[in-house]
Amino acid sequence: MEGNRSMTSGKVLAICIGPKAGDPMRSVDYVEAIEGAGLHGDRYCRGEGSFNKGTKGTRQVTIMNTRFFPGSGFEYVDSRRNLFTEGVELMWLIGRDFQIGGARMRGLRYCDPCMRPSKLSGKKASFKDAFHDRGGIVVEVISGGLIRVGDAVIPPPKNY
Repeated sequence: MEGNRSMTSGKVLAICIGPKAGDPMRSVDYVEAIEGAGLHGDRYCRGEGSFNKGTKGTRQVTIMNTRFFPGSGFEYVDSRRNLFTEGVELMWLIGRDFQIGGARMRGLRYCDPCMRPSKLSGKKASFKDAFHDRGGIVVEVISGGLIRVGDAVIPPPKNY
């Protein structure tokens, strides 16, 4: 089982946080994941994001696959998502617990792409169209810890 597990692990290529709803996202090298809340310094951690205003904990962290960005016209910071990964099938993580760096996460649901990233980045391209069926996932932090660029994303074994 352990060999199967490492074959399916991915890694974090970028981390972005946005201090306030509507403010530009910024890229960081590491971030503290806080149990039941989200990523330290991010608007969703305080319940101030556009999709969780006044309801802290309902939308904590978003993850996207980096392979969909080349040719899209969007950079990671434009997407309004938090963690950017390669080498792991994100949809398989929905309903499962997994590890990213020092934090334990649980995949909750698909994250529909919308037009907000286009609007806030000032891009004419449609984020919703460019990332149709590729919007990533929403996850919750079930055990906090430090996440760094380069950390492994370790899903549960396939027979989980």
